Amino acid sequence: MHIHQLTLKNYRNYDDLKLKFDDKINVIIGENAQGKTNLMESINVLAFTKSHRTPRDKELIQWDKEYAKIEGSISKRKRNFPLEIVISAKGKKAKLNHLEQRRLSDYIGALNVVMFAPEDLNLVKGSPQVRRRFIDMEIGQIQPVYIYHLGQFQKILKQRNHFLKSNQRNKSYDQVMLQILTEQLIEHAAIIIEKRFIFLDLLRKWAAPIHHNISRQMEKLEITYNASINVSEQDNREKIANIYMEKFNELENREVERGTTLFGPHRDDLIFHVNGKDVQTYGSQGQQRTTALSLKLAEIELIHSEVGEYPILLLDDVLSELDDYRQSLLLHTIQGKVQTFVSTTSVDGIQHDTLKKAELFRVENGKIVG
Repeated sequence: MHIHQLTLKNYRNYDDLKLKFDDKINVIIGENAQGKTNLMESINVLAFTKSHRTPRDKELIQWDKEYAKIEGSISKRKRNFPLEIVISAKGKKAKLNHLEQRRLSDYIGALNVVMFAPEDLNLVKGSPQVRRRFIDMEIGQIQPVYIYHLGQFQKILKQRNHFLKSNQRNKSYDQVMLQILTEQLIEHAAIIIEKRFIFLDLLRKWAAPIHHNISRQMEKLEITYNASINVSEQDNREKIANIYMEKFNELENREVERGTTLFGPHRDDLIFHVNGKDVQTYGSQGQQRTTALSLKLAEIELIHSEVGEYPILLLDDVLSELDDYRQSLLLHTIQGKVQTFVSTTSVDGIQHDTLKKAELFRVENGKIVG
């Protein structure tokens, strides 16, 4: 899988940009606030239709412009096709092979991308929301229908929470309406949980041996799903739905009293153990970083095993955050098999043959120079 050409129009600090890329390694060099992360972000938006940096799409549109456009020429499964995202005040339009997609979930998955940025080092020690976002984004890449169910769940959850808040401490609330919202929520929650369990099983398969290797055979990584309700990976969708219904019935009065939905996929988490210890609480910074790196490398292999091709890798200012050993191991792992984009203020100090063969792009104030 490769992106051969990228075109930006009114995107962040890029007026009009067209770039052709090398199939192996592309290095984006520039000082801070010149646009190198914007360039990396645009590739990620082309894959996911939204930014990893902001939930507000309007921030992607250049100041005083009406729209932003990202176009990419993609090669996947021996086919070449264009992708296009247009962002405006009216919303987003996504085109796959010139055809506008009715739902964004029909578009996501056309381009597979793995991004590794400094904030991803917080994957282990950050909030549960960070880990939920990680698992949701990755499942969505290999099973785009997951994005649809996640979107429906979030929409119904918002409605249910509004209902609960409006009827907080109200003993004569509409129980039929609450039951309808609960049943709709459970339908999508059960699918989300089932797919998360399946994905987690795949992630373990790749992450554990990778972590073992990075730690020089000294550490064993285990990943568990910490659900807000008593469900297990052995439960099928129907059983998960039944467990949810029993719990919602049991806690109905408490939820009305609190004015919010107290459990569900939106409150679940991932727990990482290294040699039996919770690495978030008891792990060293080195162990936390090794775990984050293991997960990102596992993503690459997992997508390859499910899709049949390696995804595009975006390394946004992350190499300088890794020590020489982890840096070298990362570059060695991707060498020759993954189209990679590296953004950095300088390649000085990054000693690896991979970068010596790279295509270099220098960014200054939203323009490629030299």
